[in-house]
Order: sequence, then structure tokens, then C-alpha cells
Amino acid sequence: MGNFLSLDLDSATYDFLDKLTMANSGEGIGKSSGNSRVSLNERILSSMSRKTVAAHPWHDLEIGPGAPSTFNCVVEIGKGSKVKYELDKDSGLIKVDRILYSSVVYPHNYGFIPRTICEDGDPMDVLVLMQEPVLPATFLRARAIGLMPMIDQGEKDDKIIAVCADDPEFRHYKDIKELPPHRLAEIRRFFEDYKKNENKSVAVEDFLPADAAVDAISYSMDLYASYIVESLRR
Repeated sequence: MGNFLSLDLDSATYDFLDKLTMANSGEGIGKSSGNSRVSLNERILSSMSRKTVAAHPWHDLEIGPGAPSTFNCVVEIGKGSKVKYELDKDSGLIKVDRILYSSVVYPHNYGFIPRTICEDGDPMDVLVLMQEPVLPATFLRARAIGLMPMIDQGEKDDKIIAVCADDPEFRHYKDIKELPPHRLAEIRRFFEDYKKNENKSVAVEDFLPADAAVDAISYSMDLYASYIVESLRR
């Protein structure tokens, strides 16, 4: 379901590339060097004029064979960032939505699970605990350890709490109850406060165990499958 991108070259561009190819074809240049440059120019021209498909991280990246318990996660926001990046659903690129109004930063890497969808029309959100910040648009393997039920401006906006499956410091956690209480308090406080200066209300309910998170992911996977089927019927 990637977006189709094409590049239409004008006649002047074609003329330029033709002249460039002819110039590199042999006059004043050794035969082997000329042939290699002609070949390179032909590849450049071919790549510029050929229609290609851009991969979309929400739809084209597989969720992973271990889903719903272990899954791929696309990182939108790195740990320690005050920039609210988010997926542009039309292009598949990660865009800057805003800078957080409050004096807070994301406590852990934050992103979404591909090939899932929630009632709000967005993919399932996930907060991934690990040692290091990760660049936006990177994907990693994560394992669900809990669910944070949340109400954002009156609408359900639950978050999966997960750990990086390939981080030796965090991968041994199986359930959210194993985390230090203070870490959970930090996560709760961040989401309660990060929109306060925008005069938007957020309510965080009690954390739920890993089973609840797995069930929520499974439901979002089923919802996504129904969404795809319905889209194909249109």
C-alpha cells in the first residue's frame, strides 16, 4: 500500500543527459573509462525515469512472526526528545507535529506497531523501554509487558508498554509489575503533564499486565485486517 512516486523529466533534462552520455562515450577518454561512465549514466537516467514504489512503514513493514507478544515497532520519537514527531499517514514519512509546550521530554522511545489500527484510525502506540535513544523512522523488536489505559481529551488513547527485545538490560522483563515503581510513576506523570500547557486534559488509569497488552495488540491486528478487506472492496 505504498505511495507511487514518479519523476517526469522535461526535454531539457533529457538533452543534458544525452549530451553527458555522448561526452563520456570516448572522445579524449579511454575506452574502458568511457564505457563505464556510459553505463553509469544509463543507470542514472533509468532510475530517474522509472516509476517506483515507496515503502510505507505502517502498511509495508511486517509486524513480525512473534506478534502479538513480540513485534516490530517503528520509532517516531527518541528517548529524551522534546520534539513531537509523528507518522504522516499519507506519505509514510515522519513529520514534526510540534514542540512540546511543557518543560518535559519523552522518558523512553515512542512509536507505533505496523499493521495495527485503533478506533481513532491510528496505529497502536507503544512506549519502548531500553538503554539508548533511537532515531526516528528506525524500527526495532519489542515485547509487550503492559498496557497503560489513557483518556486523551475524552477519547480512548491506550499505550502499550514494551521493552526492547534486543537490549540486554531490559529484555528480561516479562510483565510491567516487575518494573521499579518509580519508573512507572515517571511514565504516568509524563503523560499526565505533557499537554497541560496546551490546556488539554489527559487521564492515565491503572497500568494493566502483559496479557492485557497482548489482547489489545491482537485486537488492533484484527481491526487492521478488517480495514484492509474493507478498503479492497471499495
